[in-house]
Parts: sequence; structure tokens; C-alpha cells
Amino acid sequence: MRRRSREFSDRQRSLTLKEFLPAMILVTKWFGVFLCKADRVVRKTLFPKDPMEMAQRLAAIQRGEVLPEERAMAQEKVDVAEPRLSPIGKPVVFDSSFIRPENLGYDQTLMHQVMMELGKIRTREPVRQDRIVIQAIRALDSVIEIINLMSERLHEWYGLHFPELADYARDERYSILIAEHGAREGIIPEIGVKLESVGAELTPADMEAVRALAASLVDLHQQRTDLENYVRERASECAPNLSCLISEMLAARLISLAGGLDRLAKLPSSTVQLLGAEKAMFRHLKGHKDPPKHGIIYQYPDVHRSPYWQRGKVSRALAAKISIAARLDQFGGEFMGEELKTDLERKLTDIRQRYPNPPKKRASKSRGKSRRR
Repeated sequence: MRRRSREFSDRQRSLTLKEFLPAMILVTKWFGVFLCKADRVVRKTLFPKDPMEMAQRLAAIQRGEVLPEERAMAQEKVDVAEPRLSPIGKPVVFDSSFIRPENLGYDQTLMHQVMMELGKIRTREPVRQDRIVIQAIRALDSVIEIINLMSERLHEWYGLHFPELADYARDERYSILIAEHGAREGIIPEIGVKLESVGAELTPADMEAVRALAASLVDLHQQRTDLENYVRERASECAPNLSCLISEMLAARLISLAGGLDRLAKLPSSTVQLLGAEKAMFRHLKGHKDPPKHGIIYQYPDVHRSPYWQRGKVSRALAAKISIAARLDQFGGEFMGEELKTDLERKLTDIRQRYPNPPKKRASKSRGKSRRR
């Protein structure tokens, strides 16, 4: 009995010691996979000295994949040196600077060739749909900005000849009338009014220049319409839940501000709520101004139509649903856009019923002290 108890205590002591011993750490470098213990390499698998093959492995690593060499090395229970390898081990902080490529026959020339091949592989990869949406919505914003500038210039220029036209035609129709008819004598019958203009006469050369500017503006308006339709189509394909919840255009702007659908899905809802209000947030942090309650989601109808005392709560509820929709779209969840929209409407109705009146303003401390005096 004493021998058995002594053997059991020895076995328990050995198990306890193993818990305190440093675990095996799996480390991946650009030239191989290493299994380390403390500051020494226990086992290693070096990549072949072919720039193309090494670049393909590095491209897989950058995409977040686990290499076959890493899975083969992690047959036993090991820790890993990067979060990418969390499926095969526990990520820990580990200093692997003692593993040097020159000690294993890998020089800087080979590294340069590998990096060149890696750049070619990554640039040839298919572009994700959210990246297309980001470029499209930014192009649309640029076109809108150009339209606003050119429209202002056209109004000032043509206003010298027919200033009254701005009261009867706006936006695209304004530029279409000028491009098609030019002089005010041809435009007045089109707008169906009888008036005597106070504008000056323009020479034929000046009128042709104005009409050319108006024609360019008409083309820009058409390009804007085409881009808006394209963004709606791409956004509904890339993020169907998000597009159903808040509309395709607002979904595209949120994806652009976040830097991609993957990053939007990983952001907390409190950050999503303030996307687009970074300047106001910095003013709050620097100058002790009131913190912003919403960012680009202010464009959502239920946010900007709500009374000021409800906007913060409405924005918070909307941001929470946006986070759920973005995660469903990013990680391949089922379509729940209509359900999310119904839940949001129920939540907004509850907010309006619970907070129908503005809060009472509290008297400041300075006023209270002055009254006491």
C-alpha cells in the first residue's frame, strides 16, 4: 500500500511539473515552420528554395489559411505564435528572433525574389465584391462633387443671359434646357411662362461654350444615375441583409467608411453608430464638446426624422441591427433582412412610446449657487 501511494504521488508530481514546463511553440517564418521550446528549435520543416513555391505558401498565410506543414507539425498539443493558427493551438506571445534565415542557407536575394512573386500572386487574386462596392461609391461621391461644382459654374455663367431660369428649372432639367436650346428665346416656350428677362445678350461663341458646359453636365447626371444603379445592384449582391435593412446606398457608404465588409462585421455596434462622425468625436475629446450621437446613419429616415431626444436611442438600436446584418453577410449566414427590419421597427416604436416628451433641463450648479447667495 505504501509503495502504491508513493508511485501515485510520484506520478502526480510529474504531471504537476509538466504543467509548469514551457510548452512547445509553433512558429512560421517566410522560409519554414519551426517547433520551438524556450529558445531552441526542436523540429523544423524548411520550405523548398523555389521563389514561386515559397510565395504561394506566403500568399496562403496572408489569406489566413493553415499550411499542411503546420498541421503536420501540430500533431501534439502545442501553442502557436500567431492568431491565424488558433484552430490548431493556443496563441501566445513568443520571441522567435533567434531563428535566422542566414543560419539555414536562406539569403536576402532569395527573400527579394520571393517577395516579388508574392506581390504578383496577390495582385492577380480575384477582387472581393465589397472592394468593388467601395470603389463604386467613392466614384459616385466624386461625380456628385463635380456635378455640384459644374452646376454652380453653369448657373453663374448662364445667369448673365437668363437669370430667371433658375426659378423654373432645377438640377438636371436646368442643364438639359440650356444644352438643347441655348438662348432664352427657345427656353421660354419650354417652361410655359411669359416673362421679360433682364439678362444680357451673349455672342454666338459665348453661347456655344455655355451649351458645351451644359452638355457635359447632362452627361455627368446620366453617369450619376448609372453609377447609383450599379451601386445598388452590387451592394444587394455583396450585403443582402444590410441592403434590406438600411437601403443599398447607405449600406455601401457604411462599407466604404469601415474599409470593407469584413471590418464592418468585426466592429462593435458603438463604433458603427459613429462611423462618419470622426471629426465631431475628435472635437469632443479635444475641446470637451458634446459627444456625437450618430454618424452616416443619420441618413436613415427614422434617425433624422426623430426628435432630438430620441435620436441617440434610435441610432443605438439601428447600429445594433446593422452589426448583426453585416455579420450575417460576411460569414455566410442566412437571409434575415426582413426579420431584422421588423425587429428594428418594433424597437423604435417602443422608444417613441417610452420617451414621448423631451427631458427636463437640470439647473446648472452655478445658477444654484447664485440663488443661494
